[in-house]
Amino acid sequence: MWLGPEEVLLAGALWVTERANPFFLLQRRRGHGKGGGLTGLLVGTLDVVLDSSARVAPYRILHQTQDSQVYWAVACGSSRKEITKHWEWLENNLLQTLSIFDNEEDITTFVKGKIHGIIAEENKNEQPQNEEDPGKFKEAELKMRKQFGMPEVEKLVNYYSCSYWKGRVPRQGWLYLTVNHLCFYSFLLGKEVTLVIQWVDVTQLEKNATLLFPECIKVSTRDSELYFSMFLNINETFKLMEQLANIAMRQLLDNESFLQDKSLPKPRRPLKNISALKRDLDARAKNECYRATFRLPKDECLDGHTDCTLWTPFNKMHIPGQMFVSNNYICFASRAEEACHLIIPLREVTIVEKADSSSVLPSPLSISTKSKMTFFFANLKDRDFLVQRISDFLQRTPSKKPCGIDREWKCNVADPSSEEVPELPSSSPLAVSPTSALSHRPVSFCAGQVPTASQGLLKLFRRNSEELSGPKGAKEKMKEESWNIHFFEYGRGMCMYRTAKTRELVQKGIPENLRGELWLLFSGAWNEMVTHPGYYADLVEKSMGRYNLATEEIERDLHRSMPEHPAFQNELGIAALRRVLTAYAFRNPTIGYCQAMNIVTSVLLLYCNEEEAFWLLVALCERMLPDYYNTRVVGALVDQGIFEELTREYLPQLSEKMQDLGVISTISLSWFLTLFLSVMPFESAVVIVDCFFYEGIKFILQVSLAILDANMDKLLQCCDEGEAMTILGRYLDNVVNRQSVSPPIPHLHALLTSGDDPPLEIDIFELIKTSYEKFGNLKADDIEQMRFKQRLKVIQSLEDTAKKSVVRAVSADIGFSMEELEELYVVFKAKYLMSCYWGNNRAAAARRDQSLPYLEQYRIDVEQFTELFISLTPWACGAHTPVLAARLFRLLDENRDSLINFKEFVTGMSGMYHGDLTEKLKVLYKLHLPPALNPEETESALEATSYFTEDVTTEELDICLHCESQETQEDKGRRNENGPDKEEKGTSPQDYRYYLRMWAKEKENKKETIKDLPKMSQEQFIELCKTLYNMFSEDPVEQELYHAIATVASLLLRIGEVGKKFSNRPTRKSEDCKANNTQDPVSEEESPTSEQSQNSAVEQQPQADHEDKATTDTQREKTQQENQTLGDGSGEGQSSPLQLLSDDETKDDMSMSSYSMVSTGSLQCEDIADDTVLVGCEGSSAAARYGSTIDTDWSISFEQILASMLTETALVNYFEKKVNILQKIKDQKKVERQFSSSSDYELSSVSG
Repeated sequence: MWLGPEEVLLAGALWVTERANPFFLLQRRRGHGKGGGLTGLLVGTLDVVLDSSARVAPYRILHQTQDSQVYWAVACGSSRKEITKHWEWLENNLLQTLSIFDNEEDITTFVKGKIHGIIAEENKNEQPQNEEDPGKFKEAELKMRKQFGMPEVEKLVNYYSCSYWKGRVPRQGWLYLTVNHLCFYSFLLGKEVTLVIQWVDVTQLEKNATLLFPECIKVSTRDSELYFSMFLNINETFKLMEQLANIAMRQLLDNESFLQDKSLPKPRRPLKNISALKRDLDARAKNECYRATFRLPKDECLDGHTDCTLWTPFNKMHIPGQMFVSNNYICFASRAEEACHLIIPLREVTIVEKADSSSVLPSPLSISTKSKMTFFFANLKDRDFLVQRISDFLQRTPSKKPCGIDREWKCNVADPSSEEVPELPSSSPLAVSPTSALSHRPVSFCAGQVPTASQGLLKLFRRNSEELSGPKGAKEKMKEESWNIHFFEYGRGMCMYRTAKTRELVQKGIPENLRGELWLLFSGAWNEMVTHPGYYADLVEKSMGRYNLATEEIERDLHRSMPEHPAFQNELGIAALRRVLTAYAFRNPTIGYCQAMNIVTSVLLLYCNEEEAFWLLVALCERMLPDYYNTRVVGALVDQGIFEELTREYLPQLSEKMQDLGVISTISLSWFLTLFLSVMPFESAVVIVDCFFYEGIKFILQVSLAILDANMDKLLQCCDEGEAMTILGRYLDNVVNRQSVSPPIPHLHALLTSGDDPPLEIDIFELIKTSYEKFGNLKADDIEQMRFKQRLKVIQSLEDTAKKSVVRAVSADIGFSMEELEELYVVFKAKYLMSCYWGNNRAAAARRDQSLPYLEQYRIDVEQFTELFISLTPWACGAHTPVLAARLFRLLDENRDSLINFKEFVTGMSGMYHGDLTEKLKVLYKLHLPPALNPEETESALEATSYFTEDVTTEELDICLHCESQETQEDKGRRNENGPDKEEKGTSPQDYRYYLRMWAKEKENKKETIKDLPKMSQEQFIELCKTLYNMFSEDPVEQELYHAIATVASLLLRIGEVGKKFSNRPTRKSEDCKANNTQDPVSEEESPTSEQSQNSAVEQQPQADHEDKATTDTQREKTQQENQTLGDGSGEGQSSPLQLLSDDETKDDMSMSSYSMVSTGSLQCEDIADDTVLVGCEGSSAAARYGSTIDTDWSISFEQILASMLTETALVNYFEKKVNILQKIKDQKKVERQFSSSSDYELSSVSG
């Protein structure tokens, strides 16, 4: 490439001049190319360690003048071809012009101007892509692609200088982190290390410091552990590695995330020396953290954040923290974690104004909302810009209206968006039921006999109100009063100040009347509900009356959801539960319905109306408990791993015992999936749910630890899992809520008692208090970090389980060993994933359906199959290999969806690797019959038909007639026998047992015999010969195989002619049917006849050969004449007899002559010399008779081909030769990435 002229002081240092003229030098970097010696090794090492651009461009052109000591670099190149092109352009276009100048300064000025002009012209023509990436980064990306053979679609995210520890020796080099791979390259004094690891193969990432490895990053895969150290910014590197590995795990888990991750947003302001992709990933990480902190919808994107202070009226203080601004929200988080959190939806904002600055309150900003609350922010660094951004977002907010029509707007949208909750009486959980918002439209889901649950079911099914007037009722009213005071001081609704005081009130239990409202606020579900009015009603309308697997499971579980509660003992509660679960299953078909969702949803419906319960379920499944409710409960398994890790940290004595008993895996799933609702009395568990909606999974983990801690002594004395489960079950059964105003609901969990001792009751509030005292120091950020670590482990464990399941499922029918099948599965899956990375289209990811069995989840298309076939097949056919691969793919693709799964893939591979000669030949035979063989592929065979003869010797005719008479008599007898049976079957009443037997036979996997294979036509036989010719072309015993196949071809052609003579005699009708590719009873009956007749022809063949020897001399003379005629270029215009078995796809002309071909009745085996080309003695007459059409009467059976092959030892040895597929897989992995999209690159050898 041309370079903007740069000054070079030492032109000779580390470079060798290869060409020179008075104005330019062409130089090569020392050590590049052949030789180099010690100097070359040192230079190569320096280039790698110092990240020199000479690694990418080892050639350069310098401009010089005779009297000046200064040189100017004007071009560089990655290959000699590229640099020579530039050199020739300079010689042809500039040398003559430069010789005219007298002044050297003018020469240099002219050259610089010319080069700048060329660069400007090139830049103008190029498409402007990746302009935001700085030049240095582009250079690094070029190095990465060249060194590791990655295509252009593989994007580099960032690169770091570090050391890789190979044994105890550190290898200094460069670590390249791409979207799909971790790559490392080092070159020290001739020792080269190259590593390429896919992120989907990483099982563990750890950052640790040991005596041996000072602060290093450990990357673990299934096969190895790699250590990288000596980073300048190890924390940044580790975070980026985590993020890329996490994206890969999401890709393995579900396709949607992978598709989203491929389309990253463009940055607004480019920064220096950081790639656009790195900035995008950083922004993605910040967005995720922002959404998790404030429980915002999944599509909310952070625009920016700034330091500021917030005036808090409840304690008259300015609290320092950060303001976050996004498309729809302004949020504030104090530096002290518990001090204050604030969320202001822009839909609620009425006024944003800049207040007057003062020394006490610099740069203040006032934000007012519809609920008459005003928030004061101060100490804002760039207040004007911030106000402008907020104004821009306010203009885009759909619900934003001028203040004049504020009242009218509230009326139209009814209640959900108004959120003026402070004016409500404390007795109502929400302002007005959101169903009023839908009153202007027909609500189809309540069109049936069952009314819609427009409020919490608990209000409709209070069984007695005595508790409300007693001490419990007084306690409940005190709680409500406490919350009302809190609302007065801290605000009510989404804009409430959330402080440590709020958490204390939640821990004491939320009053039943406020529970639904506060669950919606703390979970963030309220935001999604008010921004999607009518969404739930539409979903219900679409989903009602439609049935699938999810709806069937929902129906089965409806009556198992809290059956002890009166709300679900009648059709109102059941119908509401059905609608909510069905609507969610249609919203998120990836999850659909999972057990435990019914229990959680039934509790939500007790305190909320249907729409609110639906949005709470959305918040739970998609944000608060991610991946919990899918088919593999990955999220619950991840948090189970965190629970085990926390047990090791906080309860080390108990941890080992619990691992031995295997209890944690049993208890954690039931505890976490149902939020303790299925294992604890309802009145107590609902308090757990209160705290969960405020604190998240952190609270569930700390309560679980508190439960184990409370039972530690008993658990340490347990002998088995059953005893431990009994102890924990009894403890949870007796966790009571003495403050509950609802009558106790019978708990259906097993009531376990021990002896005569009455069970000890545990107060739920005491348990919660203990959990905060002992384990309250858990941090949400730490849990997210642990989730990542466990997610790697869990998903890789699930992938290993899937691999074992698939291998076990296919191993019974396949000849490969378990080890070979596992390796093939890894290769197969890697090929599928690579198409997801580099396929340029999203079809690959889209065709993976998580609901399918493991065996069906990964499927590859013909392109990917061809690549695997070429690298793994034992039948290498040179340029013909892709043709053979496409045929095998069509043969394996039984359902014709252009995709094959792993079982179909290994079935095809096994046919080539395992079994005896017969089995392998059967596979090869099938590859030359429909559906494997396309009709188009046989068109080239038409030209070769003129080399087949129609002449048959009298001896062959006698054999033919003799066989025909025998077969015809047998055939008649068989027809006479079958006739009455068929008539009887047609007229007799239906015998059901007969049909059942027939059906059972059809269900049995019948072993295919060689007699089941259809016959091969002449054109198909020609294609088979072509394949065999290509297959043998690179074998060590090439000549022997050619001679053997020539002999076999001669024999088979004669057999085909013999078979044609007597197959022409029986009823022409059946032949017409065969020609039209139809099957009727007559043709089916005659197929064994023709097979038997051809078998007898094979048996008689030795006799025919013996009799043919009498006429050998005559035939030799004819053959010599034919060869001479063809050599002179005459004879029906055929250019070469080799057209039968060669076309553009096969072999080059150098080895064509070594192939011999024999036609009917021409020569015997001993007539074949080394370079003889054999043709039929009467080809001219055949061509005259048939022109250029295939002989449709000619056919050959598999038995005849097999019998002929067995006569040649070379062929038998070739097909019975054992090939080690594990070695081929190993070789395939080595060269897998040794390709590059740039053809000019001189790829250096990659080892390691």
